[in-house]
Amino acid sequence: MARVVVLGAGISGHTASLHLRRLLGKEHEVVVVSPNARYNWIPSNIWVGVGRMTPEDVTFPLAPVYGKRRIGFHHAKAVTLWPEGQDGRTRGGVDIEHTSAGREGRIERIEYDYLINATGPKLDFAATPGLGPEGHSLSVCTAEHAASTFAAFADVIRRLKNGEPQTLLVGMGHGTCTGEGAAFAFAFNVEHELRTRGLRDLAEIIYLTNEYELGDFGVGGLSLTEHGRVTSSRLWTESLLRERGIKAVVRAHVQRVEAGKAYYETLDGTEGSIAFDFAMLLPPFRGVDLQAFDHDGAEITSELFDPSGFLKVDADYSTRPFDQWQAADWPRTYVSPKYATMFGVGIAFAPPHPISTPRTTDAGTVISPAPPRTGMPSAVMGRQVACSVADLIDGKSTVPTHSASMAEMGAPFVTSAGTGIRGAAASLTMFPVVPDYRRYPEYGRDLAGTTAEIGLAGHWLKRMLHHLFIYKAKGRPGWSFIPE
Repeated sequence: MARVVVLGAGISGHTASLHLRRLLGKEHEVVVVSPNARYNWIPSNIWVGVGRMTPEDVTFPLAPVYGKRRIGFHHAKAVTLWPEGQDGRTRGGVDIEHTSAGREGRIERIEYDYLINATGPKLDFAATPGLGPEGHSLSVCTAEHAASTFAAFADVIRRLKNGEPQTLLVGMGHGTCTGEGAAFAFAFNVEHELRTRGLRDLAEIIYLTNEYELGDFGVGGLSLTEHGRVTSSRLWTESLLRERGIKAVVRAHVQRVEAGKAYYETLDGTEGSIAFDFAMLLPPFRGVDLQAFDHDGAEITSELFDPSGFLKVDADYSTRPFDQWQAADWPRTYVSPKYATMFGVGIAFAPPHPISTPRTTDAGTVISPAPPRTGMPSAVMGRQVACSVADLIDGKSTVPTHSASMAEMGAPFVTSAGTGIRGAAASLTMFPVVPDYRRYPEYGRDLAGTTAEIGLAGHWLKRMLHHLFIYKAKGRPGWSFIPE
């Protein structure tokens, strides 16, 4: 009998656990460890943030789903890894700290034959003084954050109805953030909600980003096809914001956030501030600060994880100039180079290099997006690693059998405002996520799979996908036939 422990129950970890249970025989165990008791379909948090959905619409309890599918579940967080075992044990182990009511703080060790690290990010609000719900800005990173954001947004609407002008600041709260697409989508939704209520004229919306140019989205920007012609994601994004009267501040790093004011610097060394009535600023991400030890108790954390706390996998982490990186340097199987029984997927794995050109100010402040690793790519990684682990356990191979390189997969990005029949959407697809200039020397991506469109089709698709993916995540009949 083999035991697979999955750390995390987000898009990547939850997908992996469902597929593992589907693929493995009853004699094998699948165990999930997550500090969150509820699954959250994070892409729809934006709708919660503007009041189009509630937290209950985008979350559901994990325990009933896992109980029905014979998946063990611990409402806890992983704190320490023992990949070589300890005290003569041959299996790896992970120490978990329980967070469920009545068991808070209790430490327990779970042994494993295979471990999938899908812990996702630590929301590093502390990187910017005053950033986040405990400070002076809002977030849509969790359903709870998004609900608080809507409460503040509802107050903005009330003030606008009373004739009080309001300034809304939306964007990135640090120079190294990822998630530019989510911030852009929230700005798009905020503008739509105010316009449909007839309140747009009294509101100023400012989009602040660490992108060198609009449309970078952490993937270095895109050349894409729109209505049969080649354009750029920069022009596409600029036109969307211009049509909606949203002012953009680019190449910016937020230095600190105070009550009603954000202070920032830009790549050219200029410093400025923005007074606001409402601010939704996303944080940078870190790994979740797992520690690791060998069988003798010597710490090996730095051997397994990069300085940001993300797990090193089968990528090329050598040091060389940015312009010498290749698509082939990105991981394929997500196995740890040190331990063949350990995998890292989703945001938990360490990217080998940025996709966007790294840039710093003369003073050394990094102002450049980190690579995105969320949504569809995370789900595909979870499925493919689950397939590899199942093959390893069943003796079909001695090495991982399935791959999911971000340089060989595409991804959609649909920004949809409104949730009813009427609405608006800006849809973008890219293939591949990581540009490959050897395969596509002119643009780095296949123009046939890198497109943009504005219209109702994307809006209806986004709404349909919300229900489809929650149905899938609940493990309902036929769930495995729904693509990631």
